[in-house]
Amino acid sequence: MDRRQIMLAGLLAAGTGAASAQEGTTLRIVSGYAPGGATDKVARIVGEKLQARLGITVLVENRTGAGGRLAAQQVKAAPPGQHVLMIANPAVMVVAPLVFKDNGYDAERDFVPVSHVNNYDFAVSVAGAVPVRELSHLVAWLRANPDKANFGVPATGSLPHFVALMLAEKAGVKAQVIGYRGSAPLITDLIGGQVPVSVDTLDTVLPQHEGGKLRILASSGAARAPISPKIPTFQESGLPLVATGWNAFFAPASMPAATVQRYAAAITEVMKDPDTQRKFAAAQMTAVISTQAQTAAMLKAYRAQWAPVVQKSGYQP
Repeated sequence: MDRRQIMLAGLLAAGTGAASAQEGTTLRIVSGYAPGGATDKVARIVGEKLQARLGITVLVENRTGAGGRLAAQQVKAAPPGQHVLMIANPAVMVVAPLVFKDNGYDAERDFVPVSHVNNYDFAVSVAGAVPVRELSHLVAWLRANPDKANFGVPATGSLPHFVALMLAEKAGVKAQVIGYRGSAPLITDLIGGQVPVSVDTLDTVLPQHEGGKLRILASSGAARAPISPKIPTFQESGLPLVATGWNAFFAPASMPAATVQRYAAAITEVMKDPDTQRKFAAAQMTAVISTQAQTAAMLKAYRAQWAPVVQKSGYQP
């Protein structure tokens, strides 16, 4: 075997070893929310596509508790050699660091943004017994019945909590925000008339709206949501308010930069896949294609927008 053949054999062996190492990798995606929820659905759609694209094993782990903060604490502690990503929303990465004195993690220091993968709007809904069909009618009704200005939200300290406070402020009414342990009991009480108004994510309440069990009056995006083009925005309804949420992947700060960049690039390509976008649409979610740099810029702007709102509210857990 001459020198050229030896070099070629060495390169082939190195390439085979690298492929084997990649194929033997197990990536854990940690979600702070229960199976079946919107965040979990995003993790599983993207995880399945990453597994196929990278030829690795991808496991989605649901580490529930403390509104997603337990998952963040777990991922923060991952050693450098572990392949682990967290999927998180603004409640974990923006709101919690502002309102909890001992959060157990520093959202900016302990995590690196990887990829922003979807956006979602919020919606204000009313029970069937509430005699309004437009947001402007609701504002008038609440002003005439201030004792009924009770806004149900899926959790205290969640983004819907602060959207409800902002909505009430813009409407000129004093809101009593009632936090629930998730969307399911909130929707049950809204349909049953125990709470007259709710603020929750649009995709969560849309099936009940379409089934005639409750009425969505408006959504919070800058434009009408593609999943509900007949529902007007807050702005179209006379309230100057735009508010959106998102899901994004984060890596622990301990993960080597090259590994983070590799996953970021892979997720960006996965999100370009028409089948991925079809699955997001089928789940009534708006897919986003974003690079690592764009994700970091989005997060910075979002924190700048929401930090004053949360701090002004004076909310304490």
